[in-house]
Amino acid sequence: MTKVLKCISPIDGSVYAERPCLSLTEAQAAVYAAKSAQKAWAKRPLQERIDLVMAGVARVGEMGDEVVTELAHMMGRPTRYGGEFGGFNERASHMAVIAEEALKPVEVEDGDTFRRIIKREAHGVVLVIAPWNYPYMTAINTVAPALIAGNAVMLKHATQTLLVGERMARAFHEVGVPADVFQNLFLDHDTTSKLIAEKSFGFVNFTGSVGGGQAMEKAAAGTFTGVGTELGGKDPGYVMEDANLDAAVDTLIDGAMFNAGQCCCGIERIYVHESLYDAFLAKAIDIVNGYTLGNPLDADTTMGPMANVRFAAEVRAQIAEAVDAGAVAHIATMAADDGAAYLTPQILTNVSHEMRVMRDESFGPVVGIMKVSSDAEAIALMNDSEFGLTASLWTQDLDRAEQIGAELETGTVFMNRADYLDPGLCWTGCKNTGRGGALSMIGYHNLTRPKSYHLKKVTS
Repeated sequence: MTKVLKCISPIDGSVYAERPCLSLTEAQAAVYAAKSAQKAWAKRPLQERIDLVMAGVARVGEMGDEVVTELAHMMGRPTRYGGEFGGFNERASHMAVIAEEALKPVEVEDGDTFRRIIKREAHGVVLVIAPWNYPYMTAINTVAPALIAGNAVMLKHATQTLLVGERMARAFHEVGVPADVFQNLFLDHDTTSKLIAEKSFGFVNFTGSVGGGQAMEKAAAGTFTGVGTELGGKDPGYVMEDANLDAAVDTLIDGAMFNAGQCCCGIERIYVHESLYDAFLAKAIDIVNGYTLGNPLDADTTMGPMANVRFAAEVRAQIAEAVDAGAVAHIATMAADDGAAYLTPQILTNVSHEMRVMRDESFGPVVGIMKVSSDAEAIALMNDSEFGLTASLWTQDLDRAEQIGAELETGTVFMNRADYLDPGLCWTGCKNTGRGGALSMIGYHNLTRPKSYHLKKVTS
């Protein structure tokens, strides 16, 4: 019996889209087609691949209003914020600009006797398993550089954003990227794992839960397939006594609440120096009380529902447990809170790391705020986590931020900003956030393999 994937809209709980999964045989045939097409794609001039990828990116941008409305229906982001094309285009454009430099051969020697050189070679077929929270931007992080580097790409998107991969593939095909070189697949978990175990791919990139990342590594065990993962996060912010208070509050609270808190590098816990704590908290409460929770299709809505009822249920459970343990909730239940996907954003104080809301990933509109008295205390608290994606430091002192950053167990250190992915820097994490690195020159190195040439010249 064919399994059907269904996207349940958080707006009203209705089935917004559904697609049948490929059988294992059908999926294997798709992989074969990708492998067959990849070699010819890799032989095309680099600039030709760049131009086709960027034309595909531009074609997605031309879809504009359709994409924005689809996203609201699929995962609840208010239409007032538009789509993701700004970041989508920024990331792809940067990777296009640096491609020649990132992929150029390393000349070791070219003398009278020997030519020694290291070249970058495509893995072959790259599987991209993308998440629903920023479905276009997270996918393009790997899709664009993988294609530019000469790989074929197979994209498996999250069921919650079922139509995104289909739309991306259509856009790229319309501008001339061969259909077998960039494929969108509808797969269930078992078929995906079987394909990985069969060595179908040269590289697998997965963004999602810790459990999902573990499943990828288990499926690849013994195959020597490269696996890159970006998994959970519990990203902290630290506001020092010399911080610009208004900027810190505005940025950190936005980083905690935007997209209903469903951001990979969203802020989930905040530590504020005792001298600024009361003022920070008051300003934060004012900001969140100004939000309008409601239907994402309404122009006045500033916070839509969470993408799925079960996601909201987890956040509610963390909040309830914390309050039962003595935490103070500062935001009154909003009128649109339906006990299901529509969830009141929440600020908690009197929290501790004994509470799940300060340990487990929440991935929703809740943030705990704690008072600290020193850098040492803040560093210990920030590192007291199984995750390590980003940390946001607020101070006027650059040297101090770098010194603190060196002590943090995290992939990215921000100073006076948060919740942003810079395509010029490697996007990476540590601990249970996973391993590997996307974007930047390092992203290209992960999507290719080195091949050494040791060539002895004929001499008379």
